[in-house]
Amino acid sequence: MSDVHQVSMPKLVFTIFLNLLITTAQVAGGIISGSLALISDAIHNLSDTVSVVLAWFAQVLSRKPTTPKSTFGYKRAEILAAFINAIALIAISVYLIFEAVERLITPQPVDARWMFWLGLLGLVANGLSVLILEREKNKNINIRAAYLHLLGDAMTSLAVIVGAALIWMYNIVWVDAVVTIIIGVYLLVHTWKLLKESVTILMQMTPADLNITEIENELAALDGIKSVHHIHVWNLTDKILHFECHISLKDDLPVSATTAITQKVEKLLHDEFEIDHVTIQFEYGRSVKVGCECS
Repeated sequence: MSDVHQVSMPKLVFTIFLNLLITTAQVAGGIISGSLALISDAIHNLSDTVSVVLAWFAQVLSRKPTTPKSTFGYKRAEILAAFINAIALIAISVYLIFEAVERLITPQPVDARWMFWLGLLGLVANGLSVLILEREKNKNINIRAAYLHLLGDAMTSLAVIVGAALIWMYNIVWVDAVVTIIIGVYLLVHTWKLLKESVTILMQMTPADLNITEIENELAALDGIKSVHHIHVWNLTDKILHFECHISLKDDLPVSATTAITQKVEKLLHDEFEIDHVTIQFEYGRSVKVGCECS
């Protein structure tokens, strides 16, 4: 993977250290204060730490060169890490919502002062982590997953602060559970898109913004091409797109004469669909089975 898509390792390591510090402080504070919202924020911070550790590990692994057994290298490690992050975050969100509903049914006393100050610590620390990864977030799906973790936790810390203030001033204890439910729903909504994107790549599905029929028609319109079939388009990573197809030629051409057609196909795919990795199998006079599972 080119350096332009790599993320500064010191930034990731610093973010890991910062989140471990927040998690430790908020777990202790949540137990002392009895605040479920604070403990949920701490659990989310722990998931942030795991998220960034996975991001760091995937970055290291993705730089390994290709081998005879791993002909694509290890670039998919980033997608796998993003998938694991999304699953973990969804599981945590569901758990927090169930715990909060139980807390609504059976309210527990909460020390709002601990809740407020540790929520403020979480907001400051997570806000700093978000700023650290702000410029890196669009470099790959895995770093975007880590960034969303941190952004989500900054928002949840803010919700904890608001809840603590209401409990402190008005003794509305049920706010703690409501804040937790809001945190859980927020995480579910913002993680679903990431999960869908990572699954699409891992399952080698055609990217949602590409139309296979449109590609087939545009290629078939090129000079010398009779038809196009057995088209496959998939993402190796969120930044690398691969394409392969069979092309039936109008004339029986020698291999050397297909170079011009190959160049036209590659130019069209690059200019119109931003596809750079192209594999073509030329055919002449071969009948194509209708309904073939590869088409």
